[in-house]
Amino acid sequence: MAKLSVNVNKIATLRNTRALDIPCVVRCATLCLDAGAAGITIHPRPDERHIRPADVDDLAALLKRYPHAEFNIEGNPLEGQWMNHIRRAKPTQCTLVPDSPEQSTSDHGWDLRPHSDRLRAVIEEMKSLGCRVSLFMDYDSDEWAIAKALGADRVELYTEPYATGFAKEQHQIVKLYSNAARRALEAGLEINAGHDLNLHNLAHFIDSVPDVAEVSIGHALIADALQFGLTETVQRYIAAAKGGRG
Repeated sequence: MAKLSVNVNKIATLRNTRALDIPCVVRCATLCLDAGAAGITIHPRPDERHIRPADVDDLAALLKRYPHAEFNIEGNPLEGQWMNHIRRAKPTQCTLVPDSPEQSTSDHGWDLRPHSDRLRAVIEEMKSLGCRVSLFMDYDSDEWAIAKALGADRVELYTEPYATGFAKEQHQIVKLYSNAARRALEAGLEINAGHDLNLHNLAHFIDSVPDVAEVSIGHALIADALQFGLTETVQRYIAAAKGGRG
């Protein structure tokens, strides 16, 4: 089964609409971990639209109380002060995403060739800090070997096209992602996945795409928590991450 890492960005988004610590990001992350989530994901952005520097520090402290859980920090290491978060928190995993500050959400994977020299340098630093490194990649990339050569341990398949195509071209889109995962595995990379995965499409993805190690899910999970409650929702996603066995 794939491990579930819960992205708590949307909890911080709601909190930031008022000058209150409600909802509390750390409290919600604790509920997720106590419900069985394998990790917590955040994506601190330069404009602090959701996760703030204090959240990075507070969540890093929380994860120390859960030694078997993982802390995954997403972001673009070539923009702003993102690397400062990594140097302070030393997360389990750094997921490198090629987003620009004005993007509302991540919407494409890396074109590695133009950025290879700069990425190689920051990946070396992350590895020296003890972090696993994952690169956010499109399913139709041809750069799996380059990702491995740069020092990446994993790739995170950008799954919005899968989610969009799930209802109307399920067999075709799943085949494309399965082929991408096989090519990445052959290059010596492990497989993560994330973006728009939900309770309707997650189990089929896990059943169809080989050897998915981890899924990172935030928006849909937090939305479902409004109906089911956070604890039950996390448990439902853990079951879905088991694929058909769940």
